[in-house]
Amino acid sequence: MASAMGAVSAELLQQGCGSCLPPSSLTDEDLAAYPGLANLLMGLTKHMDSSGLSVNLAQQMEEARKELQLRRANWLKWEAIYRLLQEALRELGTGPAPQDRKVLEVLEQQLLVAELKRILSLNPSLQGTQPSLLGLESSQVLELLPPRQELEQMQKQLPTELEKRLKSKCFAVLSYYRPESDGAGETARGAMFGTLAESLAVEKQRLKEAQVRHQELVGLLEQQKAAYPQVLLRCLAILKRLAREYRLGAQSELDQLNTQYLEMKCSAMFLKLRLEELSILLETYTPEKVGVHRMMRDNLKATLNQEEQDLATSRKILSNYETLGPEFEELVKEYARLQAIIENRRWVLKEFNKN
Repeated sequence: MASAMGAVSAELLQQGCGSCLPPSSLTDEDLAAYPGLANLLMGLTKHMDSSGLSVNLAQQMEEARKELQLRRANWLKWEAIYRLLQEALRELGTGPAPQDRKVLEVLEQQLLVAELKRILSLNPSLQGTQPSLLGLESSQVLELLPPRQELEQMQKQLPTELEKRLKSKCFAVLSYYRPESDGAGETARGAMFGTLAESLAVEKQRLKEAQVRHQELVGLLEQQKAAYPQVLLRCLAILKRLAREYRLGAQSELDQLNTQYLEMKCSAMFLKLRLEELSILLETYTPEKVGVHRMMRDNLKATLNQEEQDLATSRKILSNYETLGPEFEELVKEYARLQAIIENRRWVLKEFNKN
């Protein structure tokens, strides 16, 4: 069910399909929470376009757009001519030729009269109860027109003047879009200007397609921005589960193996130290040195036994003397005194013998 919802969501979010809904940030969880929403949205695609308008309203909007485009083109045509005329009138202060000056003055006067007549037509009197603007009537304004002969002369020269100025403007536009045309002749530039409209139309269409593509990419970016956090959250949950089940679960076993490895390494180190110790002893004590040490040990052992025996004998004699009591102590002192006298006299005799 979740996979089916995901397919519907992807179809709804897709751009570029003529009858699809506008892009949205719906997720699979939203469609799963509201089961009937997917069917409702798919049903709306039959009655709506990609902009969200109904089909009938979209057709009316398209017709109105075309009508507006036609009226705008017509207005732009007359607006361009009017601005050319205004630009020509601004040249009155720059000192044009006398024949051109007369034509421009007549044109300016006629335009002023037309403008006044237009202003008066915008403020008619209300059922004759209020006077018109400035108290003027249309007939009074028409009296300000130049003579008929001057108007006819101006009307004859005006198309040529407009053509000249339009050609200058066209060549200026051509120089802006195609600077390489400045060095070409007038005929070549005219031919190049004839294809400029098509080139601009192609460029405009290309820009429009680029804008549509940009909008599609923006929609896809919004979809990805909405989908990536969900994917990242799912990946994070998977990583947490893997860390909890595999990393932490195997940690105790890994620690045990590391402990066994360290124990074996320590045992090997101790054995190596013992081997080095035995090697040093083997190099230090050769068989000859061992034999000499053994003889010295035997002699020391024999001497130690003899001394122990003498010590035991002395202790035995001393114990026998201690059993005799105080009388024996007096005898010992007397014996010691007599021994000292004897030694003294022996020394004296020895000294006499020397002399």
